[in-house]
Amino acid sequence: MSNLRNKVQLIGNVGNNPEMTVLESGKKVIRFSLTTNENYHNAKGEKVQSTHWHNLVAWNKTAEIIEKYASKGKEIAIEGKLTARSYETTDGEKRYITEVIVSEVLLLGAKNENKAV
Repeated sequence: MSNLRNKVQLIGNVGNNPEMTVLESGKKVIRFSLTTNENYHNAKGEKVQSTHWHNLVAWNKTAEIIEKYASKGKEIAIEGKLTARSYETTDGEKRYITEVIVSEVLLLGAKNENKAV
């Protein structure tokens, strides 16, 4: 059970084309969003779909795989851990962000699926 303390698993669609950055150290980092949908019935019995957006970050080899194969709209499954950080804008305003640090990615959907949506 100790491995389940901070574990996130999501299946969804890439929300924007991932953006790769190569740091001065040579490490690669890619940032992108993932959308997941939740379906439920409201009090009136109507089907409702709720979309959630998640901020994702991947490093090195995982980042390279995502850059090569996971463009906007592509369905993927990820596993990672949840992190929270803060930063200060140029105006001095403090912002907070929660991200999933991706450790594994699984490409889903058809093999001949269009790369760009």
